Amino acid sequence: MLVVGLGNPGPRYAETRHNVGFRVIERLAARASAVTFREKSQGDFATVSLSGTPLGLLKPLTFMNESGRSVQAAMQYARTPLAALVVVHDELDVEFSEVRLKVGGGDAGHRGIRSIISCVGPGFTRVRCGIGRPPADFRGDTADFVLQAFSLAERTELDSLLDRAADAVALLATRGIEVAMNATNQRKSR
Repeated sequence: MLVVGLGNPGPRYAETRHNVGFRVIERLAARASAVTFREKSQGDFATVSLSGTPLGLLKPLTFMNESGRSVQAAMQYARTPLAALVVVHDELDVEFSEVRLKVGGGDAGHRGIRSIISCVGPGFTRVRCGIGRPPADFRGDTADFVLQAFSLAERTELDSLLDRAADAVALLATRGIEVAMNATNQRKSR
């Protein structure tokens, strides 16, 4: 299985909503311990064992809108079939701090997903990390919103979001899509 976290490289983007995918990959790497990322396939790549299951972890360094180039190269390098590709990304259409799994589908306006679909096709699994829509009083467009850091209020729930997304990946890897979807796609109680 190849698990790709979407984001933009560099300190300027590290804390932004658009980099949730990178942060989930880092959380998975921390769980595996002693992980060394190396530059490969136009991204930072590592091989880990999670609950005895080998995984490739990738953070594309091509910037979000060109993520497909890195994903395609990593899939070729690791000989990963499309059905074993998992992409973790921010999702405007999912309420903040919710996590949803989905297989296939369109890009919903997400340019990183659009790039991956154009390079490898749509039949991969997505771990959709909810960042919600901009508030009504937000000044700017959607691109401005996703490239901003999480608010102070959101940061209190961010660790939980990252943990639940990493848990979803672990379930996918060890128990399969049905179990992972049943456990993950339940609305959290407020």
